[in-house]
Amino acid sequence: MRKPMVAGNWKMNKTVKEAAALVSELLPSLKSVPSVERVICPPYPCLMQLSTLLEGSDVGLGAQNLFWEASGAYTGEVSPAMVKEFCQYVILGHSERRAYFGETDETVNKKVKAALEIGLTPIVCVGETLAENEANRTAEVVTRQVAEGLKGLSQEQAAKIVVAYEPVWAIGTGKAASGPQANDVLAKYIRPTVKDMYGEAIAQGMRILYGGSVKGSNAAEFFGQPDIDGALVGGASLKAPDFMDIVKAAAA
Repeated sequence: MRKPMVAGNWKMNKTVKEAAALVSELLPSLKSVPSVERVICPPYPCLMQLSTLLEGSDVGLGAQNLFWEASGAYTGEVSPAMVKEFCQYVILGHSERRAYFGETDETVNKKVKAALEIGLTPIVCVGETLAENEANRTAEVVTRQVAEGLKGLSQEQAAKIVVAYEPVWAIGTGKAASGPQANDVLAKYIRPTVKDMYGEAIAQGMRILYGGSVKGSNAAEFFGQPDIDGALVGGASLKAPDFMDIVKAAAA
């Protein structure tokens, strides 16, 4: 059985003070749902404060990105060790990083390897744009992103990966894919690609999340699908009741 996961990607929202207030509000409720792996991914400046607040709980903390080099003259970047000091998880290859900051399958792969080498769990994002979707290129794009993003790993490393399928046309638009639509991409393209690379056992054991306008009102539709193991949540993770509705749907 794959343990369901719900991760909140706060993106560029919340000051440290606001982040601490939100986690303080969330924590009692989050602690009551141990059957779901719960992860909070705030902006970098909040990580130190939130790691203190989450200490002793089983709620995970993740960063939204890292750089693949261990140290050096990389102004504005954050190394794997700097993330590892506070976090257990890191989001890599998010569509916004690809669209606005020039990330490629190759750089995502470097980051995945750097994260794994230091003991972080990567949540690797894949997904097609609206233009790619309308041109019937979903299979091609998603297969390539998985194959290139996860290449060159050991079996042991591949087993630690979490993949998040986020169709770019559904992120922040209010348009979610339907549960069966999203499940199709996981079942036909993502798991088979992982199987070709690392074998049936790794493919069947890998958690694959859905992301893109997930809310309390539609979460059950996604979590009821056989291949969807949870959600990477954007806007709905910024309000405690909304995020808890999704976590409870995953538990159910």
